Amino acid sequence: MAGRISGAIGTGFEGLFRGIKRIRRHRPIHTRGLRLDGTVVVHEHGLRSGIAWIDQPGRSAATARVSRSAGLPDGLPDIVGLAARFHHPGNGSGPSTFSDLLLSSTGWAFPGRFVLVPRLRVSSTPFSTMMPYRGDDGPVLLGARTLTPAGLPASLRALEHALGSSVWQLGLFFAAPLGPWQHFGTLTLSLSPEAEEKDLRFDAILHPLAGARTYEWARRVREPSYALSRWAPGDD
Repeated sequence: MAGRISGAIGTGFEGLFRGIKRIRRHRPIHTRGLRLDGTVVVHEHGLRSGIAWIDQPGRSAATARVSRSAGLPDGLPDIVGLAARFHHPGNGSGPSTFSDLLLSSTGWAFPGRFVLVPRLRVSSTPFSTMMPYRGDDGPVLLGARTLTPAGLPASLRALEHALGSSVWQLGLFFAAPLGPWQHFGTLTLSLSPEAEEKDLRFDAILHPLAGARTYEWARRVREPSYALSRWAPGDD
C-alpha cells in the first residue's frame, strides 16, 4: 500500500514537472540561483546519527546554490531552496567524490519541518530535507539555520548584493523525525565570482551523504521528477 501511494505521488510530481518543463525547458523550478563557495565543518560533537558523514568530524570544500523555487517576482515570499555539494575526492567516503544535500524552506518544529513555507528573508528561514535519510539507527532528517549575518533578504538580486561583502554561515543539524534538532556542523559560504548560476545541478539520490541511504518510498516519490530534471533541453 505504501509503495503504491508513494509511486502515485511520484507520478503526480512527474506530470507536474513535465508540464512546467514545456514552458521552462532548462529548469522546471529553481530557474534562477546564486552560486556560493565555501567550506563545511563537521564538529567533534559526541552525538550519533547513524550516518557516517555526520558522525565523523572533518572539513571539506563546499559548493552551493540558493534559489527561489517558483521564481515569483522579488518582494513576494517564495519557497527558498538551498542545495549544497560537499567534496571529498579520493577518500573513499561515498559512492562518488562528492555528496549533495537538498534543503528547502520549512518550519522547524514538528510538524512544520515537513511543510514547505514561503519566505521573504533567508536569514530567518529554517531549512530541512523534509524526507528523512535512512541511517544505521533509523530515519534521520537534516536541517540548517542561519548563524550570521542577520537580515539576509530572499530576493536574489538583493541577496547577491548582501553576500558580495558578507559570509553566510549556517548551522547544520540532524534529528529523528519527531526528535529535537542536534547541532553537528557549520557551513560557511560566500558569493562565487560566477554569481548567478543556471547550469549547476544537484542530485541527492545519485550523490547521497556518506553512510546515508534512501528509503524506497522516498525514492518512489523523488525519482520520477529527478529523472525528468536530469534531461537536458531537447532530450524529450
